[in-house]
Amino acid sequence: MQIETPPTEKRYEKPEGERRGIVIVNTGDGKGKSTAAFGLALRAHGRGKAVKIYQFMKVPTARFGEHRMFEQIGLPIEGLGDGFSWKSKDLEHSAQLARDGWEKARAAILSGEHFLVVLDEITYPLIYGWLPLDGVLQTLRDRPKDVHVCLTGRRCPPEIIELADTVTEMQLVKHAFKAGIPAQRGIED
Repeated sequence: MQIETPPTEKRYEKPEGERRGIVIVNTGDGKGKSTAAFGLALRAHGRGKAVKIYQFMKVPTARFGEHRMFEQIGLPIEGLGDGFSWKSKDLEHSAQLARDGWEKARAAILSGEHFLVVLDEITYPLIYGWLPLDGVLQTLRDRPKDVHVCLTGRRCPPEIIELADTVTEMQLVKHAFKAGIPAQRGIED
């Protein structure tokens, strides 16, 4: 480890631009994409801002840790899918759920009623061809100027990355699962 001297002067100038809603993307093969989006949602909710979270791959009855906590604090989260694609009994049904879910998310974004809308795992229905990319891009462009949108998932389409204001790529360095350690409740759910 390299020891550093702490900075004694601010290393940046305060931006002078207009405050507006931004598009945030958390993508990559590393862990933490949804976790980061949920942290952002908690930050906004803690400031009294209206937030809505849509999970494109989770079932509406999901009871993961985040669902239990968000329910307790009144932060709305909605599963729109039917789980992992390899568990689906009918991929056309999964695709229809994604399309129906997108209409809900699209309406929430365009309504301007939410400060932040999280589109968790939206990249999967996009790359599977279940959702038209052009419609998602148009909605992001047409959203009210104060609405923030956070999209998560692996292999985010380059067109969304280009449109986004902030993009973070989570890089996999090491993962316990690859070492034979099963998923841990409270860490990966």
